[in-house]
Amino acid sequence: MPLALPLLYLLGHMLAIVLAPGRAEVLSFLFLIGAPLLAAGTCLWRCRGNGAAPAWIALAVGLLLWAGGMAVNMVQTVLLDSADATAGASILLYVLYGVPLTFALASPERERWQVRVVDAVLALVLGYLFFVHTFSFATMSTASQNDLGKLVLMLDIENSFIALFSLVRWLASRTASRRGFYRCQTVFAWTYLAVAAYINHAEPADAGFGGMTDLLIDLPFLLLAALALRAPTTAPPARVSPRLSLVVQAGSPLLLPMSLLVMSALISGTHLHLAIAGFVIATLGYGVRSVITQLRAMAERDQLDALARVDKLTGLANRREFDDALQREWNRARRSGEPLSLLMVDIDHFKRLNDSFGHQIGDVRLREVAQALAGGTARALDLVARYGGEEFAVILPATNAIAAQPLAEQMRAAVQALMLPAPEGEVTVSIGVSSAEHVVSDDPATLLAATDAALYDAKRAGRNRVAYRALGER
Repeated sequence: MPLALPLLYLLGHMLAIVLAPGRAEVLSFLFLIGAPLLAAGTCLWRCRGNGAAPAWIALAVGLLLWAGGMAVNMVQTVLLDSADATAGASILLYVLYGVPLTFALASPERERWQVRVVDAVLALVLGYLFFVHTFSFATMSTASQNDLGKLVLMLDIENSFIALFSLVRWLASRTASRRGFYRCQTVFAWTYLAVAAYINHAEPADAGFGGMTDLLIDLPFLLLAALALRAPTTAPPARVSPRLSLVVQAGSPLLLPMSLLVMSALISGTHLHLAIAGFVIATLGYGVRSVITQLRAMAERDQLDALARVDKLTGLANRREFDDALQREWNRARRSGEPLSLLMVDIDHFKRLNDSFGHQIGDVRLREVAQALAGGTARALDLVARYGGEEFAVILPATNAIAAQPLAEQMRAAVQALMLPAPEGEVTVSIGVSSAEHVVSDDPATLLAATDAALYDAKRAGRNRVAYRALGER
């Protein structure tokens, strides 16, 4: 059925021209207005539950602008009997049809709203320059051959940009919804490019409407309507090169500034000040867009880095963050001359707990112990980390042995006070403590070794206790 739609519409248009030659112009205008309206309607229909709905809407808006241009032509030609059958207003609408398409190609809806605003401003400025350029020549009847050539060049550039970039976006799309949209737009854009090139370069500039050439103008819109009406494919999208996808994603923001730069160059001969403004806005717009995008990328990188330093199970710092923090505090203590203490904490008989209650309960106990240990530190500088398995570590900057041992005892008591069920009765912890009173070396390995040895002293002494070892003690 969708494939029959273009044929039936073209047949109706042809019969109207052949069977009613006296009214061929009026009837042809109606068909030429109806074709983009039909295509716009099918695009809006395709929006329902479609992941590429904003792009379909942008395409529909462009088609409505084009239909408006043809309607202006009809009013001027049929109702006003104007000699300027393609006056500036209609040409402007034909040109503006490409602005929402360019916006959709250059500004994916997944971008942040600030970026979309910048893209919208660039698109509006581009539309304004189209307006200025179009009305510099006012009408086709008063324009020189050189002026007509500039108008045609503008149309060719716009149509070529849309066709080429639609093709690239189609080839690089990785989701079924967006690939389906860009496939439809690519077929439409290339057909429209070919038809427009023929009309603008092969047909006389003063050729009227009502002839068989009008059937060609219907063609891109009817093809788009037929493609949009087809049921979306459920097959997975074709395999896309990740490199191509990344290149297109990175290069798409260039489309709007590039279009604006080209348009500014076209009007530089007649509107130098506006051309300079266009160059400046294109450059600044792309710069602002890049800054916003980079800020987002840096924020996401910081978030990922923060997540990479957090233990997912307990929410404490992980081993990577512990290693970095210990080296950082060790270096700071060496510079400042302040002491540095370290606690190593181990859950007693944790393997038996896991074997008896299961790993899910074991994970719950790990989280509960982690919360108790984290609650035992009062300073922002103190760091509680999951060292590995059922072991935790606590870094205490500017804390000597006299202050570290009571704090360790508070943590041990806080865990026991939870009265968490365990095979041995209650969950308890053993804690080893060591302190570096005067840091002189570059490596905190001696502090780690002493603290680990203190932890084993606590275990050998019966567990559920705190043990202390000084650096270098055997």
